[in-house]
Amino acid sequence: MQFLLAFTVAGPLIGAVAALLPAPPGLKGKSPDQAVLRHGVTVTGVILAAALALALGFDHDQPSRMQATTDISWIPALDVRIHLGVDGISLPLLVLTALLTFLCALYSYFKPPAGPSPKGFVALLLVLESGTLATFAVLDLMLFFLAFETVLIPMYFLIARWGGEGRQRAAWRFILFTLLGSVVMLLGLLLVGLKAGTFDMVALATDNGRGLNPSLQVIAVIAIGIGLAVKTPMWPLHSWLPDAHTAAPTVGSVLLAGVLLKMGTYGFVRIVLPVAPEGMHVFAPYLAAFAVAGIIYGSLACLALARPGAKGDLKRLIAYSSVGHMGFVLLGIASMTPTGVNGALFANIAHGLITGLLFFLVGAIKDRYGTADLDTLAGATGAALYGRAPRLGGLLAFGAVASLGLPGLAGFWGEMLAMFGAFQPAEGLSRPAFLTYTAVACFGTLLTAAYLLVVVRRVCMGAKPAADAPLLADVQGYEFAAWTPLAALTVLAGLWPAVLLGLTDPAVQQLLAGGKP
Repeated sequence: MQFLLAFTVAGPLIGAVAALLPAPPGLKGKSPDQAVLRHGVTVTGVILAAALALALGFDHDQPSRMQATTDISWIPALDVRIHLGVDGISLPLLVLTALLTFLCALYSYFKPPAGPSPKGFVALLLVLESGTLATFAVLDLMLFFLAFETVLIPMYFLIARWGGEGRQRAAWRFILFTLLGSVVMLLGLLLVGLKAGTFDMVALATDNGRGLNPSLQVIAVIAIGIGLAVKTPMWPLHSWLPDAHTAAPTVGSVLLAGVLLKMGTYGFVRIVLPVAPEGMHVFAPYLAAFAVAGIIYGSLACLALARPGAKGDLKRLIAYSSVGHMGFVLLGIASMTPTGVNGALFANIAHGLITGLLFFLVGAIKDRYGTADLDTLAGATGAALYGRAPRLGGLLAFGAVASLGLPGLAGFWGEMLAMFGAFQPAEGLSRPAFLTYTAVACFGTLLTAAYLLVVVRRVCMGAKPAADAPLLADVQGYEFAAWTPLAALTVLAGLWPAVLLGLTDPAVQQLLAGGKP
């Protein structure tokens, strides 16, 4: 188990180095470009197999205990250690990351993104996977920061070199926003580690803030919270996200929405809640206020983009929807209750599955039509997907109803539990304030349903195309292979939520109790 976790984290880095080396003559085949793309599929497939083996070997009777741990001294002077481990909170995110990266590599093998040599693309994809996996597996504050920052460079280049129109501006906004937030976060992490005398996240969680005075906890929560909020992204620190998603290649958008945004909310649960509980009590009402503001803002922005004549981009609309959905995650965390935090963790996984599927679908629509402009797609000779590509239209409608939180699909449970947590917040938090936030969030669910149903009506429905209209390719075999796992897991998580909640709940209970079982 120790080897499996270490290999899962470090394996993609080894694969990235190998991708940049010349391929052996026997592996080049007729096309060196296809050979390196095949290498990406192989490496990510092996990492997914390792992550699944880790999940199968995980002791599900003790999900609150750190398992598969490695603890090696790295910088003795600062007591920084190479400390890895996985519990019920991090395991689902680890598997989700490995799955989405494999599906992206598989999709790219058949549909390579337009841009420079695939060698650089595959290497960056693997470095991005390694950094994301490390973020969910490390148990040292300094290692967490390094892993958190590792993903910025590959994502910057994926957007800047393989992106679409406006990619340079979008890449610069992405890197500047996230780096500025990370500088503030580093100061907060150093403050906690130096004052507490350790950077070990398990020891800090067990101490539960007893080594930090309340005013220092507040400062730490604000500093660390800013960096995490930028990555989440929390309103009003979200403005880098729509440009990044709109310009990124399809697989870049899938990974950005599916796993990179989860790094911010994971940091709130893993670091802020257990390490500085008193500071979080002070900060929680404001975090909840920003969360519900993001829910309403994201929904209204999507409605504005969806209306006729707005020239709204479908990728941009899905990006703004992420601001609203991550607002529910932050609201659950701000409640500081087991119900709310479990809902936040469930919503994290659901959002990764559903939004990953939606960005795959929007990328496919853009490839077929050459545009993601809603007015063009909904025009007199527009998409009308039900008539022209019924499987593609059906999947888009499925993704939309899953995203709006239809009961029986994954999107429902996380948002419902987050609002339940806010309805009865932790002791010491203002219940009238959180009741107000819950009511606003409920209104946000109605707005979410409104804009997603408008999108389905405009893109999927329409007049039957003329007999002489050009044929439109429906879902291809490789697309079916890449998208089916996401759709199937969305249904499975919706019908059987205990699969996830059985893992997260014991770990969350222990985390909120100060590390005590």
